[in-house]
Amino acid sequence: MADDGNKTLTPKLRFPEFRDEPGWRVAPLDALATFSSGGTPSKDNPDYWNGDIPWISASSMYDTDLRDSEHKVTRKAIGNGTRIARAGSLLILTRGSMLYNRVPMGIASVDVAFNQDVRALTLDPSLHGHFLLKQLMAREAEITVNETGIGAGKIDTDHLRKFPVAVPEPAEQQKIADCLTSLDELIAAQGRKVEALRVHKKGLMQQLFPRQGETLPRLRFPEFRDAGEWASKPFEEFVVRSFYGTSSSTSVKGRYPVLRMGNMVDGRLDFSNLVYLDLDEESFEGIRLTRGDILLNRTNSLDLVGKISMFDHDIECITASYIVTYRLDTARIDPTFCNSMLNTPQYQAKIKALARPSVSQANINPTTFKKELIVSVPLPAEQQRIADCLSTLDARLTAESRKLDALKLHKRGLMQQLFPSPEE
Repeated sequence: MADDGNKTLTPKLRFPEFRDEPGWRVAPLDALATFSSGGTPSKDNPDYWNGDIPWISASSMYDTDLRDSEHKVTRKAIGNGTRIARAGSLLILTRGSMLYNRVPMGIASVDVAFNQDVRALTLDPSLHGHFLLKQLMAREAEITVNETGIGAGKIDTDHLRKFPVAVPEPAEQQKIADCLTSLDELIAAQGRKVEALRVHKKGLMQQLFPRQGETLPRLRFPEFRDAGEWASKPFEEFVVRSFYGTSSSTSVKGRYPVLRMGNMVDGRLDFSNLVYLDLDEESFEGIRLTRGDILLNRTNSLDLVGKISMFDHDIECITASYIVTYRLDTARIDPTFCNSMLNTPQYQAKIKALARPSVSQANINPTTFKKELIVSVPLPAEQQRIADCLSTLDARLTAESRKLDALKLHKRGLMQQLFPSPEE
């Protein structure tokens, strides 16, 4: 293994059994691995397809553990691991090798073949694949490039060849790889829990609200099963006021935060990436938000127009002009119930049907929205029961999502401590 001028580095955090070991050797990656590129088997020859060897394309690299693929090739398409022109120059990549195109990179846990958009690294026996993968991911911004320069997403092979890699002895590599792999498994498990809660909430919402053309939900709390049908009325009957946000130019500083379409996420509001605006008191009071206001993103692409969120904070805040605010008659409709209802698939379909396409985007007329959107609503007590149920589920979902974010943050910090940077 070639060294970079006998240079050594020591990480900030080291497992106890390795604290007295020498510093890590540094070498360019092309001194530790052989680079190669893939090909494509002939689509006209069925003998090359439907085998048992996974064929990895750039679009299928969505996981760092490459073990399966929708498409498979035969040994005939590869030919004992050598290039065969009639087979599209396929190469076989042995288990433990690394594939890359964009981040994430992946490790082949079985023998695979790969297409021309994917590059491969066959590693020196002294280099543990998952250790290298974790080190490269810890320094992701340094290995990704495009025409605008470093840190733009695509991995540049010429840059990667000369990339300095710090390498300890195999036992320490294995320890670090095992540690971070265990943490990845914990993050994956927490991610599955969050996703399961999201799916559960989505399914529950579809059951708690009537379907298109119906006036009763499929699932009803026992105390309301004899309460009769829900009343169907235009949305405007529950609105006491509606108004646009500001059209004034915003900046990164100012007195009042301004919510934009990017702050509307899954029925809630994300207060990151805010912009601000200074307004006189009278102008601000005319468009300020209050707790329980329903926000409609009236202008966007056809896929994103019609997003609904509820403002549920006691802070001074306004919206951009392409967001319409509907202030509700809370004696007749509960805002949390209303927000959940308008975010169900059936109501989102109704709302998108009101959009009118223009040159580059779609628009919903705010007046048409409240007049033509027919909503089915039960009595306030049942609304409150549904709102409480969904709020409890939202609170749990928020708590589990925060745990997931905390684990990811912990991993990021740990990786920065476990891997030394040559620039330091």
